[in-house]
Amino acid sequence: MRSDKVDYEIIGDDLQIVEIELDPTETIIAEAGSMNYMEEDISFEAKMGDGSNPGAGIMDSLLNVGKRVLTGESLFITHFTNKGSQKRKVAFAAPYPGKIIPIDLNQIGGRFICQKDAFLCAVYGTKLSITLNKRIGAGFFGGEGFILQKLEGDGLAFVQAGGTIIKKELRGETLRVDTGCIVGFSEGIQYDIQRSGSLKSMVFGGEGLFLATLRGVGTVYLQSLPFSRLADRIIAHAPSMGGSSKGEGSVLGKLGDIFGDR
Repeated sequence: MRSDKVDYEIIGDDLQIVEIELDPTETIIAEAGSMNYMEEDISFEAKMGDGSNPGAGIMDSLLNVGKRVLTGESLFITHFTNKGSQKRKVAFAAPYPGKIIPIDLNQIGGRFICQKDAFLCAVYGTKLSITLNKRIGAGFFGGEGFILQKLEGDGLAFVQAGGTIIKKELRGETLRVDTGCIVGFSEGIQYDIQRSGSLKSMVFGGEGLFLATLRGVGTVYLQSLPFSRLADRIIAHAPSMGGSSKGEGSVLGKLGDIFGDR
């Protein structure tokens, strides 16, 4: 089925929301829990599917649920529909600091492969599925694992990423990237991993054991701050359970660390 056409506005800088305007009867699908606000006449319903195949039976619905379990996402996708007679708006927010990227699937060949937690929302008619990385090395050691999300359609989809977003257009070149910094790429890009360097570089270089390699013809989106990296830093600098923080920059705080106060 053909996707709906909607108008949108991305609001904010580093903690963005995307505000989408729906005509009467139009629908947008979104990851569960991502809605920020909605105007009157907008109704929502959690469904076991993206709605791209209205004639799908119960077995197809269960298969879609199983695929979402593999990606670690919610079992359901929320459908937001304008039930009124006037245009209404609904907004969605990313769950951590970063950017929201609009992807026009019609301009990149109808498919976009992204990390499993990147999808935020998309116009009705967009098909959500998974794709398995064919290379065992990429599955075991790549930050994206075997399972990536695949978005298919001819309309707009919105994905989320951390920090600053970099868009690269490859014309047959090879790009080497930290595995966690990949947001997504178009269908013409091949994804694999390779060792980051010599044994000494792998152990002491601080860049991880492996790097992702992206090659081919197409579009690649990268992020400067993967959520996993942000979470690791927060955990590393958080006070221990039951302890009290005296401030990272204070003399008392440093002395407390030395003598086991924290």
